[in-house]
Amino acid sequence: MPDETLRSWLALVHSKGAGPAVLNPFLRSGITPEELLAEPPAQLGERQRLALKNPDWTGVEADLAWLQETGGRLVPQDSPDYPERLGALPDAPLALYLLGDPKLLTTPQIAIVGSRNPTRGGEQTARDFASHLARSGITVTSGLALGIDSAAHRGALEGGGPTVAVTATGLDRVYPASNRELAHAIIEQGGALVSEFPTGTAPRPGHFPRRNRIISGLSLGVLVVEAALKSGSLITARLAAEQAREVFAIPGSIHNPLARGCHRLIREGAKLVETATDLLEELAPHLQVYLGEAVEPGNRPGNDAPPPALDPQYQDLLEAMGFDPVSTDRLVERTGLPPETVSSMLLLLEMEGRVASVPGGRFVRTGNSTP
Repeated sequence: MPDETLRSWLALVHSKGAGPAVLNPFLRSGITPEELLAEPPAQLGERQRLALKNPDWTGVEADLAWLQETGGRLVPQDSPDYPERLGALPDAPLALYLLGDPKLLTTPQIAIVGSRNPTRGGEQTARDFASHLARSGITVTSGLALGIDSAAHRGALEGGGPTVAVTATGLDRVYPASNRELAHAIIEQGGALVSEFPTGTAPRPGHFPRRNRIISGLSLGVLVVEAALKSGSLITARLAAEQAREVFAIPGSIHNPLARGCHRLIREGAKLVETATDLLEELAPHLQVYLGEAVEPGNRPGNDAPPPALDPQYQDLLEAMGFDPVSTDRLVERTGLPPETVSSMLLLLEMEGRVASVPGGRFVRTGNSTP
C-alpha cells in the first residue's frame, strides 16, 4: 500500500480515545482514514475528534520503523487479506499487525484454548486435537499463552500445518518470554503472529479479552480443552457464542477442577466432543461453504479441470476403497490407519467430491476420485 495510506491507518490506530467500535461505522460507510483524520465527523464527541486530530505520531514512526526492520505487515480493514469473518464484528480491529503469512488469516480456522496450568492429560489432548486438525487442512488458532495454548500451537506444528498465534502485546515482544522459541517456530513453519496492538505495547489485563475476541472472531469454532470456572478461556467461549461461532468443550472428571469450566459450557449449550473427528463433522457445513468460496470455479468438482493432486496418504485410502461401497471399519482394516483419521479423511474427500456416502454408513468413489 502507498506510504501515505499506511501512515493514515497507523494514525487511526494511534488515535487514543477513538477505537474500532467508534470508527468502524464511518469506515464501513466509505469514509477513508485520510478523511477521518483531516475532518473528524461532527457526530463524534469532542474527545474523539481531538484524538483524530492529534494521533500519536511518535508511535506511528515507531511502527513504521518496526515494519521496515522486521518485514512485518499491517493488514488494515480494506486489505484483501483482512478476514471477512473478523471484519463483520462491530468492534473489529482497525488493522492487524502481522509477522508471517497473511494469507492464513482467510483460511478456515479452529481455535483451541484452555488453562494455563493444565493437567498432563489435558495438554496431550490439546496437542493431539491440533495435530489431527492440521493434518486435515485446518489452521489451528490460539493465544500463545502457556499451557493449552502452547500445546495447541505445538500440536499443529507436529501435524505439519501452520498455526496462528494472536497476542495481547505488540509483536516486538513475545509474552510470555519463555515462548520465544515457539513463536519463531510458528513463523518458520509458515504460520503467523497477529496482534491489534502497536509496537511497544506491554501485556495488561484489559488486553487479553481484546485478544480473545480476535481469536474467536478469526475462527469457525472454539474448542475449550480444560478450564476452571474463572478461566479466561470461558471469556473466549462467551465471545464466540456472541459472534455466532460454534463452541465445543471436552468433558473431564467431576473431581478435576479444570473440567468444571468445560462442564458449565456444555450445560449452557456447548457441544461435547471426544475426538477431532467430532469437531470436523460438526463444522462440515461451514467448511463446505469455506471451500466453496476458496476454490476457483475451474477447480470445482464436476468441471472439466482435473481436481488438485492428492497427498500420498489420501491416494492410498482411495486405492484401498476399490470401486465398490465400503465401510469405514473395512478401510481401517485395509489401511491400518486409526478410525478417526480415516473418518476425517473421508469427510474431506466427500467435500471435494471424490467420494460419496451411500446407505449403510458406507462410501464409494466418484468420477472425480482418480488419484
